[in-house]
Amino acid sequence: MAMTEITGHANRRPSRAMRRFRALGQFLRGQPVILAGVTVLACFVMLAIAAALFLPDPARLNPIVRLRPPSLDHWFGTDQLGRSTLSRTLNGTTVSLTVGALVTIVTTVFGLVIGLVSGFTRWLDGIVMRLMDGVMAIPGILLAIALMSLFGSSVQNVIVAISIAEIPRMARVVRSSVLVIREQLFVEAAVTNGTRLTRLLARHVLPNVAAPVIVQATYVFASAMIVESVLSFLGAGTPPTIPSWGNMLADGRQYLQRAPWLVAFPGVALALLVLTVNVLGDALRDALDPRLARRPRN
Repeated sequence: MAMTEITGHANRRPSRAMRRFRALGQFLRGQPVILAGVTVLACFVMLAIAAALFLPDPARLNPIVRLRPPSLDHWFGTDQLGRSTLSRTLNGTTVSLTVGALVTIVTTVFGLVIGLVSGFTRWLDGIVMRLMDGVMAIPGILLAIALMSLFGSSVQNVIVAISIAEIPRMARVVRSSVLVIREQLFVEAAVTNGTRLTRLLARHVLPNVAAPVIVQATYVFASAMIVESVLSFLGAGTPPTIPSWGNMLADGRQYLQRAPWLVAFPGVALALLVLTVNVLGDALRDALDPRLARRPRN
């Protein structure tokens, strides 16, 4: 009987995943700004999914209802070709979120590898950082335009072009953190005990650089969405057949006085999404490093 009760208590013990989920919930409840930012991002994701499932094809033409103002039939109005501005705006959310997320993943992975290796391998540090300085010397938007002119317009090429410009910035953030961490006593003790470099980086260094990497990743996310919109606005980003906010702004500027909703809705959506990501990044920075939260700001 006693053994059965002990077994029952052990079975009711929450799993590691459940404990982590509860810890995440407690963290979010204590950080209302982060919770609000995550909620708004989740709303954008759900709107993008709903647009793909339920709204009409954003490329469907209907010239009979061209340039109709917002109404009950067309909530966001229609453009110069009779396409639904609502469908194009919400489908443009998918493009921006996809580009932002993939650029952030690529930038974080390559930036981590370059920053960790450069920070811990002294003879490589000078060579790698000079290469990173050379890439950073070129303005990111000009580098992206040059790469797009070489490879052509597509979502994949946009992701590659923006990532190449963002990787050096992430690598420098990681390297600066590694230079501080490698002088700590626990790292010196691990080196003295003969810990292999890969194990040292994975077990001791990587967890300690996670906070600045997460914060920098949010800024990369916002920057990628802005650069994608700029490239599309200039005609060097996503193809015209793919609805993106940059394409919509470029098409709508010709009808700004007659149909201002063509610019207003994608512009507000882009501004709101970028603002949300930037505010989320600031809140994560303050939460992950309380010293910055207590520091007076100018």
